[in-house]
Amino acid sequence: MNMVTFLIIAGVAVVLGLVVVSIYNGLVKKRTMVEEAWSGISVQLKRRHDLIPNLVNTVKGYAGHEKEVLEKVTLARAASVGAGSVEDSAKAENMLTGALRSLFAVAEAYPDLKANTNFLQLQEKLSSLEDEIQMSRRYYNGSARELNISVQSFPSNIIASMFGFKKAEFFELDDKAEAEAPQVGF
Repeated sequence: MNMVTFLIIAGVAVVLGLVVVSIYNGLVKKRTMVEEAWSGISVQLKRRHDLIPNLVNTVKGYAGHEKEVLEKVTLARAASVGAGSVEDSAKAENMLTGALRSLFAVAEAYPDLKANTNFLQLQEKLSSLEDEIQMSRRYYNGSARELNISVQSFPSNIIASMFGFKKAEFFELDDKAEAEAPQVGF
């Protein structure tokens, strides 16, 4: 083999190596962004989960005989805290949102509760958290979309399969009615 052929083969190998490294690094960056976005959702959900016992206890003081609704909220919160995957978290959060809607529907029947300062502050915090969760979901789903496009597109799909990159799950709501934040205003 002459020197020119060797240099051409070496040049092509270097270029291909740089392309593989570039694609690999892009996939790592996108996977890290998905992980960081999921962390943001986890923080917001933890804040929501921490707020719920205070809300339940406040309602319990006024509407203690509404035991079924209070238990439903408590069980939904426990399921949400214990969820593992993105899909499980989404399902559990959907259940929790429904349970909170029931809780606020019960609160409508208690004028003293609706006027309670602590309850009003908790409602305001929950409403704010719902907005932050929605923003975190959008960021996470955008990051997941970018990773998924790279994992499925040529030529990055070849590198992704070689190094075990997987598609990310979207954090989706089951019911379109659940896309709205629970009504917490009175």
